[in-house]
Amino acid sequence: MAKTDLPQRLEKELRAITDPAYQAFQARLIPTLPPGTILGVRTPKLREYARHFMHTPEAADFLRLLPHRFYEENLLHVWLVGAITDYKECLAATDRTLPFVDNWAVCDTFTPKVFARRHQELIKEIPRWLDAAHPYTVRFGLSMLMRHYLDDDFCPEYLDWAVAVKNPNYYVKMMVAWYIATALAKQYDAALRLLEEDRLDPWTHRRAIQKSLESFRITPEHKTYLRALRNARVPKRHPAFPSIPSPPRLISRQTNPEKEIKP
Repeated sequence: MAKTDLPQRLEKELRAITDPAYQAFQARLIPTLPPGTILGVRTPKLREYARHFMHTPEAADFLRLLPHRFYEENLLHVWLVGAITDYKECLAATDRTLPFVDNWAVCDTFTPKVFARRHQELIKEIPRWLDAAHPYTVRFGLSMLMRHYLDDDFCPEYLDWAVAVKNPNYYVKMMVAWYIATALAKQYDAALRLLEEDRLDPWTHRRAIQKSLESFRITPEHKTYLRALRNARVPKRHPAFPSIPSPPRLISRQTNPEKEIKP
């Protein structure tokens, strides 16, 4: 099949496994995307499709067809990149892909497997992702810090990297809060220092604590102290963030993406 026919073939095959009810749900869950760009393929079916597609000759052509038209195509793309086993090849493909990531859901499912085995090399790439102008590149960098560097390879300096992120985008700030909340679950003493020293802007401070209070990995004693820290913080304007961030569209508690995946 000619490369020019590939997008039409993919769309036809993906539309054949869509679920209209799921499409409506996804459109509410990812309010920054136009609803027409979400086909509504449930994740198990899309994963099954990806497992087959990745072994076809068209898979390499598909990775060169950026930007894609549909949310499901972007998911398929990051899953294919995530399955690349050569570290340098995967890193190069990641860098080609990140500028085209346009929502929190694709960003958060972008988890290259080979990165888990190359922590020493990967940590050198994270500062440039955190310093990017593109918000989902920054969110991806924070996600890599959270997934790979809060256990054996943890360093307190990495917490400072997250605090230094000053991108005002709602989904970046939510990821900073999620990262700090996860750090409180895994590296409590080091992460607590950030809150006690008043290092975060008020919005992120309170959101990180709120996510910690929702976590089963935080002890009741620690939650009591965290509530005190939250309640003692007087809301104020922060020089780096003069206004409280809000999502591009109203997100209710039932459809808040950050409530779907708790740290």
